[in-house]
Order: sequence, then C-alpha cells, then structure tokens
Amino acid sequence: MNIEIFTLCDAATDQRGKLNILGAFDTVWSKQTPIQYPQCAIALRVRFTAIERGRHAVAVNFVDLDGKPLIPAANGAIEIKFPDDQRSGVANMIFNIQQMKIPKFGVYSIDLAIDSRNETSLPLFVKDQNPVAT
Repeated sequence: MNIEIFTLCDAATDQRGKLNILGAFDTVWSKQTPIQYPQCAIALRVRFTAIERGRHAVAVNFVDLDGKPLIPAANGAIEIKFPDDQRSGVANMIFNIQQMKIPKFGVYSIDLAIDSRNETSLPLFVKDQNPVAT
C-alpha cells in the first residue's frame, strides 16, 4: 500500500477515478478565535498491490495536540477490486467538512489509519494574523 495523496484542501471531487483537488493548504490565519471554518475537505488517494485486494478499514481523525477531536472521527471501509492484468489499483476518498469549529490558535493533526495501523498525519497550523508587539 502506498499513500499517493493525503491533503487538506478547499474542495475535492472524484470523477470516475480521477481525483480533483482545489486549494491544498496547511495553515489558517485568523484575527480571533474561535473560528467557524465554512468548508474544506480531506482528499486521499491510496494505491494497493494485487495481494492487497479486498476490504480495508479506513479511519481519519482530526484532533488537537491533546488528542481531543475537532470533528467526529470518519470511520469506514473500502473494497479494493481491479482487473487481474493490473499490478495495482487505487482508491480515492474524500471527506467533506462543513462548518468546522476551531477553538483556538495552535497546531492540529489529521491522522490516517488503514486497517487499524497509523499510516500518516497532516498538520494544520492555526495562526493569529494580528502582529505581536515587541
């Protein structure tokens, strides 16, 4: 298994296996908190080899540094099927997030687990855009 794409973005679509990503980012700037982030998406593309065909559990958790969830965990499963004459196949997944509440400035983590194994994480930096007087 190879994670080809795992990103936080403004929007994503999957059109017959083609993953379209708009506006990938890792930083949100704001003048104050809490922040009500209107819309974003987590886009994921995973390549599986022939011996990995079958059902796989997928979990995405969006948490603060203390492990407290920012949004409810996204848990699901994917069924990997592709023709015998192919060496590998991909699965695209999109997790749309609406009206996400970000309570304070800091660093957050988007964690990906496949088959109960942590595969990778993305940071989200939430920064104060007000200049600090020195």
